[in-house]
Amino acid sequence: MAERRSTSRSGPQGIDLHLDPAGPGLRRGLTDALREAVRTGRLAPGTRLPSSRSLAGDLGIARNTVADAYADLTAEGWLTARQGSGTRVADRAVPGPPARPVSARRTPGRLPYSLVPGTPDLASFPRAEWLRATRRALAAAPHEAFGYGDPRGRPELRTALAGYLARVRGVRADPERVVVCSGFAHGLQLLCEVLRARGARTLAVESHGLDVHWDLAARAGLRTVPLPHDDLGTRTEIPADADAVLLSPAHQFPLGGALRPGRRAAVIDWARRTGGLILEDDYDGEFRYDRQAVGALQDLDPDHVVYLGTASKSLAPGLRLGWMVVPPRLVPDVTPHSVSVVEQLTLAEFLTSGAYDRHVRAARLRYRRRRDALVQALADRAPDVHVTGIAAGLHAVLQLPPGTEQSVVQAATWQGLAVHGLTYYRHPATGTTPTDALVVGYGTPPDHAWAGTLDALCRALP
Repeated sequence: MAERRSTSRSGPQGIDLHLDPAGPGLRRGLTDALREAVRTGRLAPGTRLPSSRSLAGDLGIARNTVADAYADLTAEGWLTARQGSGTRVADRAVPGPPARPVSARRTPGRLPYSLVPGTPDLASFPRAEWLRATRRALAAAPHEAFGYGDPRGRPELRTALAGYLARVRGVRADPERVVVCSGFAHGLQLLCEVLRARGARTLAVESHGLDVHWDLAARAGLRTVPLPHDDLGTRTEIPADADAVLLSPAHQFPLGGALRPGRRAAVIDWARRTGGLILEDDYDGEFRYDRQAVGALQDLDPDHVVYLGTASKSLAPGLRLGWMVVPPRLVPDVTPHSVSVVEQLTLAEFLTSGAYDRHVRAARLRYRRRRDALVQALADRAPDVHVTGIAAGLHAVLQLPPGTEQSVVQAATWQGLAVHGLTYYRHPATGTTPTDALVVGYGTPPDHAWAGTLDALCRALP
């Protein structure tokens, strides 16, 4: 028979259906193709098939041939046919993926409680407000918004971000220097690639941070060297061979604390003197509790600082929305992959309508109450544990007696609690003696699990 392949388009009540009815006859070939699609699970149980008229038209065969194939498969039990309901795939077990062999080392299941930092309370994502903003944004969007646009991002969002960052974080920006990316890691990857292409070889980093950031730099061909840290925070004597430096000056992650004014001035002076670049990670700048938020370092010299922000802590990491404010000389070189236009337009509407400010204020109050509850619980149940880094952000550092970090992490696991020790965030080339501590992400648990999580933590502490 002549080869017939079809993707059926059977109107609003049907489905697209790809078939290759190969075989010695039309009826048998179609029957075999449909049976195989059902047997392998490509057509799931309950799927409504196109009408015999629609499928016959798509395949260029007689309607009776399709009706006969449907009847054969119904008699065999592969399909069901009911008046008014059409022809559907019968309910039956479908094959799943082959089982993986059991290895000697098994990954433990997810623990019921978590204080691992880096994620906000996902249950508090403002679904209703976000949906309303999406509707308004889509209703107002021009048709061209859904085409191939500026790789830097939609102008609506870049304009909204420039205004918001200037008002809230003291960033000096105009929309032409704002670049939308899919989160901080994406922005950092782009910048490391640009630096390497311009001849850079070394990126100075803080002594404690995230290995994923150091790995991104390494994959771009940059060596990372840790800066020393003392009781006043990160020291900014930048190594002579460093071409750029990555800092979290408003709230160092994970040790906490803001970069001191003198050290801010020193790193700006280094950048001006050497032509080096400062990458400012402002990952949770909106969440400061005890006094006015520390302004962005970028305000001191917008030509030598790249400001990076994200919606991952304020809204949710799953949105994959971040932004950079880039010095003019770098704008032509930073070309990100496109970010969803719908999400960009929605965030722009969220910002300009004031919904973002309202959400952040409510989240700030909720996280401050959690921080206060953490501090009080430790004072009552573990008075020998000293808490630091609590003026801002969504995490705190719990100082532990020397030599106890690993045993406390293990005890937490026994209590059903996932938590990281400070060693987890220590750069491997850091020369100072490790400090025993826990990094507690009190923003992570949902409200309903907060009390149980806090209780599990206190039981694990010495």
